[in-house]
Amino acid sequence: MHKDGKIGQRDLLGLELVEAMSPQAAVDAGLKIVLTGDQIQQRVAELGRRISRDYAGRKPVLVGILKGAFVFMADLCRHIDIPVAFDFMAVSSYGAATKSSGIVRITKDLDADITGKDVIIVEDIVSSGLTLTYLQRVLQARSPASVEMCALLLKQEHRVKEVNAKYVGFEIPDVFVVGYGLDLAERFRNLPYIAALQET
Repeated sequence: MHKDGKIGQRDLLGLELVEAMSPQAAVDAGLKIVLTGDQIQQRVAELGRRISRDYAGRKPVLVGILKGAFVFMADLCRHIDIPVAFDFMAVSSYGAATKSSGIVRITKDLDADITGKDVIIVEDIVSSGLTLTYLQRVLQARSPASVEMCALLLKQEHRVKEVNAKYVGFEIPDVFVVGYGLDLAERFRNLPYIAALQET
C-alpha cells in the first residue's frame, strides 16, 4: 500500500486470490482478520432483536447505503421480526482509494416518500462521520417521524463529525477493512469475514 492510501497494481496482484479464500489463506496472503464470520453473525442477530423490541408496533423503513451495507442489511433484516420496508441510497466519498475524500455526494436517492415514517439508516462503516451526518441532515429535511442510524462498524479515531448511532455492531481501530460487503476497488465484498489490509 502506498503512503497516499492508494493500492498499487502489484498490491492487487498479491491480494486478488483472497476474494474466495478461507480466513487462514487470507492471513497467509497478508490480510489480518478483524472479525470472524461467527462474531459478525452473532452481533447482527443481537442488533436485529434490539430493533424489533425498539420498534414494536411500528413499521420502520430500513435505508441501506449502497454498496457496502447490502450484505449487512440482508442479514440484519432476517433477524427483525416486525414488519419493515426497504429502500436504498448510494453515496460516494472514497472512490478507489482507501481514504475518504471528505466530499460526499448522492449517486442514488430514495425511491419512496419517507414523510411521517420511522427511518433507520443502515451503514457498513462510520469513519470520519461525514457521510452519516450528511445523510441524516438530508433525510431529516424530508419530514420523517424519526431517523436513527445502525452501523456495523464504528471507527473511533480521526472522527471529523460526531455521530450518534443508536445501533453499533463493533468499534474497530482506524484501519482499512474489507469483506462482508466492504470493498477495495470493488473487490473482496464476498468475504464472509472482515479483514484489514496490512500496510507495506
